[in-house]
Amino acid sequence: MSQTIDVADTSKTQKVSVVLPTYNESENIGELLERLTAALADTVDHEIIIVDDDSPDGTADVVNRQFGQKGNIRVHVRKGQRGLATAIRKGIELSAGSVVVVMDSDFNHDPKYIPQFLNLIQYYEVVVGSRFLYGGGMYSQWRYYASFFYNVFIRFFLGLPIRDKLSGFFAARTETLQKLDYDNIFYGYGDYFIRLLMTIVDLKLSLIEVPVFYNNRPAGESKTMFLKEFLRYTISVFRIRFGSKSARQSSHSL
Repeated sequence: MSQTIDVADTSKTQKVSVVLPTYNESENIGELLERLTAALADTVDHEIIIVDDDSPDGTADVVNRQFGQKGNIRVHVRKGQRGLATAIRKGIELSAGSVVVVMDSDFNHDPKYIPQFLNLIQYYEVVVGSRFLYGGGMYSQWRYYASFFYNVFIRFFLGLPIRDKLSGFFAARTETLQKLDYDNIFYGYGDYFIRLLMTIVDLKLSLIEVPVFYNNRPAGESKTMFLKEFLRYTISVFRIRFGSKSARQSSHSL
């Protein structure tokens, strides 16, 4: 979907909270926050919440050193707890905005798309970035096709009509998020996003996808272990499709 972006329409009526889960992103976080701040420059009221899983590389220290003087950028360090989904949940719970944007901290998710998200959130309850719409894509072709065919697999089993069910790059109204059962969504790794989308569809909430292009991370190493996550995602899909609610709850231990 392509359209003229006018962030000024939204900036005076809503506070925006951006949630960034981090683990060992000290080489990326500074530049990402600079780009994110630039993307939000026209948004009058916004905050950026970094939820760091006590990164041994000093990610939180980098944030505090470079941005500690900015009151709208804050870092929450979790001790003794680690995991993408629970970090996102914590960030959402700490948010004060009427709109929450969730994105990765490794530059897969480009901040330049956020103004469009904010424009569209006036008309929809959830906005999702999709690699599989015209204009979207990924720098890594093998990852693009692997994700594409896995999305086909998910749609076959769950009938979920959203094209990019693994995106994890989204904006939602806070009032919409408050309708969700966090305990049955935010656990595991990126598979939480499948459960999130299923819940949104079940509740008949309004959602739109917009094309986004994924870049490669400029520094650091990916935390995704392909085979482990492939197994986790597949088990999650099967449990959603065939399991009872109690069986799905038991998958917290995965």
